[in-house]
Amino acid sequence: MTVDETPELNDRTADHFDPDDRHPPTAPTGGVHISSELKEFSPEHHGASRADYREAFATPGMAWPIVASLLARLPIAMGSISILFYIQRTTDTFASAGFVAGGELLGLAAGSVIQGKLIDRFGPTRTLGSVLVIFLGLAVALFAAIEAHAPLAALIGIAFLFGSAQPALPPASRGLWGRMLPPGRVREAAYTYEAISLETFFILGPALAGILATSAWAGLGLAVTVILFTVGTVAFITSPLVRAWRPTRVTSGAGSEPARQLIRQPGMQTMLLLVFGFGVVIGFAEVAIPAAATKAGHPALGGILLGAWSITSVIFGIFYAAKPWPKALHIRGPVLLAGFTVMVGLIGFTEGLIWLTVVLMISGMLSTPQATLHSLLVDRVAPDRLSGEAFAWVTTAVTIGIGLGQAISGQLVESLGYQSAFLVAVVPGVAAAGWAWLRRDTLTRERNR
Repeated sequence: MTVDETPELNDRTADHFDPDDRHPPTAPTGGVHISSELKEFSPEHHGASRADYREAFATPGMAWPIVASLLARLPIAMGSISILFYIQRTTDTFASAGFVAGGELLGLAAGSVIQGKLIDRFGPTRTLGSVLVIFLGLAVALFAAIEAHAPLAALIGIAFLFGSAQPALPPASRGLWGRMLPPGRVREAAYTYEAISLETFFILGPALAGILATSAWAGLGLAVTVILFTVGTVAFITSPLVRAWRPTRVTSGAGSEPARQLIRQPGMQTMLLLVFGFGVVIGFAEVAIPAAATKAGHPALGGILLGAWSITSVIFGIFYAAKPWPKALHIRGPVLLAGFTVMVGLIGFTEGLIWLTVVLMISGMLSTPQATLHSLLVDRVAPDRLSGEAFAWVTTAVTIGIGLGQAISGQLVESLGYQSAFLVAVVPGVAAAGWAWLRRDTLTRERNR
């Protein structure tokens, strides 16, 4: 296999390691020599320290794309919730709102995979720049359809296209870290940051969308979503490091793996099962929580309650990254998903917003650790040259899960009450965790060498 790398993109490390080699004999990182002992580097035994985070953030030229990706990352989770509140205020029903919001997320899932492949092939500048133009046109169409009270089928279809055209910055941002840092603790810290920041905005995004939905115009949240996507994407693709990104050209040779076979790998399938189950549980909760606030007579608290997840989620996630448990990744996945699902289900037994908030914050403790785990599993089950597509599949699985969860939860909330949505969420969550447990050996290092 031969890889056409861009020297100017990675002057600090390109001469020292092959980006397709997961465990190079030696690789300098910030003056720390990684010896052959780290050939068996494993996240189970090496937690990311604060020094590793500092070294990752100090990577020359990364400040610009970090800030830009943050701007474009916040609206990823704002879109569906903004649509949910927008439609709910115009139709006065969570059932229709859940369907349209779910359609947007399913579109996001499909578009993420396609964009991930295009980013791997053509680079992020051409891909994201072209997608942004399409996205803006569809945003105008979505606003017009909602304001015109278009039929439900039309709203779902436009929302799907709108979601599919959202610029897929997470795989591009993660891929940039992989190009700038050699395998090891510092790259693990960068990937952990990617996961934590994305998870943070998956919680903060709905909170901001919920607050904006209380304005005189219910579409304000969706408008802010479009603006943030636009500003963040333009800033990201115009940064020097991203503009220097040249597509990786792979020629056939020993050890090459066609991209079309990525999804067929047993380890990849098990990881996506975990991600999907995680997304379904979140989707159920993201509709049930605003419904609970609305029933209590405080609809504006819906988004704020969703944001309460971030308090324990982010804080606990940072400490958990330093001392993860269980240490073995293939065991950690099913255990975390099962625990998270059970705690979300317990919310269905609460009475009143106070107890709901308390249990909600406790359940959030196992949210960010799962997002971090998913990022680490990508590094294990997928070759580096396909990391963009692999991470896009992660985004796809979680968004499909959230979309389906939101659609089903909306129907349950309208027919049986919000408590039923929390309780029913336990079924797919535990089922996914149990199935992943039976397949846990496919995630071991020995099976993914």
